Amino acid sequence: MLPDFHFYAIAIPAVLLVGFSKGGMGEALSLMGVPLLSVAVSPVQAAALLLPILIAADLVSLWMWRQHGDTKTLKILLPGALIGIAIGWATAAYVPRDALRLIIGTITILFVLRYVYNIWRTRRGIITPAKPQRPVQATFFGAFAGYGSFVAHAGGPPFQIYALPLKLPPREYTGTIVRFFAILNAIKLIPYFALGQLDLSNLTTSMTLFPIAMLATVAGAWVVRRMQPQVFYPFMYAMAFLAGSKLVYDGIIVLAATH
Repeated sequence: MLPDFHFYAIAIPAVLLVGFSKGGMGEALSLMGVPLLSVAVSPVQAAALLLPILIAADLVSLWMWRQHGDTKTLKILLPGALIGIAIGWATAAYVPRDALRLIIGTITILFVLRYVYNIWRTRRGIITPAKPQRPVQATFFGAFAGYGSFVAHAGGPPFQIYALPLKLPPREYTGTIVRFFAILNAIKLIPYFALGQLDLSNLTTSMTLFPIAMLATVAGAWVVRRMQPQVFYPFMYAMAFLAGSKLVYDGIIVLAATH
């Protein structure tokens, strides 16, 4: 039996945010999806409902950005991400999710503050060059992204910490992050099923929201395609800051309530 009007009144805005994010408009929008949907259902069920929706949006986003992406960045990040997912699966029953949100959020905010500092230096004539590919850092942040994605749908900020300083062309950056999380979300289906977080009822409900997610993904991609680099990168860092702030807020609120 499908949920009632109250559920959809909350679920549709949540899925719109996820779709806009999948279109390339930043992880912060997607991070709002689970807590918003948690107003109508439990947080665990909200995460389970969103995974099929994320995958449906991934398919649309992959099509929209099929001609863009940086293969080298993708290949260097994926091995660590797979390790992170495996660790998340193995420790699913013991993961302090709210502490993880707090850690990821704090690191992300510090990362954005460094970007602001670099802007100040640029205005004083000190140019910060694009970072080269760094295998050790890629493995670490890839694992962090995979782990955060598995346990809390919060893998975007670690990806951004590694990839944004590369200063890829906006469309290549977006195509890369789209491919990265499409692969991770598809892989996550296996452990999610194994852990019993997906069942026929949740899948049926998720499917009713697929059209909303797909339309929002197309709309998000349409906006991002029209952004110039001088607009795109400040926007991405601003979204990273919002995502980090949201993670820190969620972590503090829940941890404070348990002590």
